[in-house]
Amino acid sequence: METLNFKTNLTSGNDIEAVTLNLNAIEQVDGWNVDTTSPDNLLTVQTTDNRIADLVKQAIMKAGFQADLIDKPV
Repeated sequence: METLNFKTNLTSGNDIEAVTLNLNAIEQVDGWNVDTTSPDNLLTVQTTDNRIADLVKQAIMKAGFQADLIDKPV
């Protein structure tokens, strides 16, 4: 299993709820979590395929938010 980390502008439960369906629709995503207490509002995605970063970014953007892939949590 691979882990992808994204810096996001998801700051509340409502924001997370807005992206939930889009992220859950990505077949290769095994699980995900948003840490709104971190300075980067870190989205951590567990996946079987680390090539899906663009799919995750598109899913977040589709809901009106931003996500940028980062190498590791800050």
